Amino acid sequence: MALPVRTAARPFRDLYYVRLATTGLSFMLFGVGGVLLGVVVVPLLLAVPGSGAARRTRVRRMIRIAFRFFIGFAHHSGAISYSFSGAERLGRPGQLIIANHPSLLDIVLLIAFTPGAGCVVKRAAWRNPAMVIVVIAAGYVPNAPTDLMIERATALLAAGECLIMFPEGTRTVPHRPVHFHRGAASVALRAASVVTPVFIRVEPPSLSKSVPWYRLPVPRAHFALHVGRDIDPAAFRHGPPPIASRAFNEHLAATYAAEAAAN
Repeated sequence: MALPVRTAARPFRDLYYVRLATTGLSFMLFGVGGVLLGVVVVPLLLAVPGSGAARRTRVRRMIRIAFRFFIGFAHHSGAISYSFSGAERLGRPGQLIIANHPSLLDIVLLIAFTPGAGCVVKRAAWRNPAMVIVVIAAGYVPNAPTDLMIERATALLAAGECLIMFPEGTRTVPHRPVHFHRGAASVALRAASVVTPVFIRVEPPSLSKSVPWYRLPVPRAHFALHVGRDIDPAAFRHGPPPIASRAFNEHLAATYAAEAAAN
């Protein structure tokens, strides 16, 4: 008579209901931290004397610290795991960082590991009482209307700041090709000194569009971020702007399609 095969016991923090609890605690921490930033921390930072640029730098630094703490808590508690290769190449003057957008945590991870970065965020943040003072004080750019977004994003890059954008404009639907809007390409051709792609994979898919946080995958989701080779937008700055931005947008989309095919 064959003996039953014994499987190794799973670590306690890998158990589904333990991960559910740690994930819920992580998001509760994120929500409470966001309110504290908007109501207490950012107003105090703005009260410290200094120029507008100095205040913006302080606020961005605090947001980065808060996001690093959140990611660290979520990782060490077992809610998620992550890896980030090439992060040391992020945060250069005039750098436009673009990324695909498979999950809710993409912007959190990118800001957490990019010194002094601005970013283009959803217009809805300006209607959230707890967030509006944070996004304004940080000098973030609303994603609508498009023409104003392009103008403001271009101004930030031209001033030597680093900027994060998601060309898809919304979270990627898992297992579907990325679809890039031309806004990021237009901004890049107008003012970016260099465009740096970041490729994000989440396996198994988690925190994707229309999926609530409590619907956890088995096993635990791993967020893998890889900084790709720099792209020089100068080679595309010829001809009429609409044609140039279309060509550059197609080049960016093809770069991500090639990365997806390789993985």
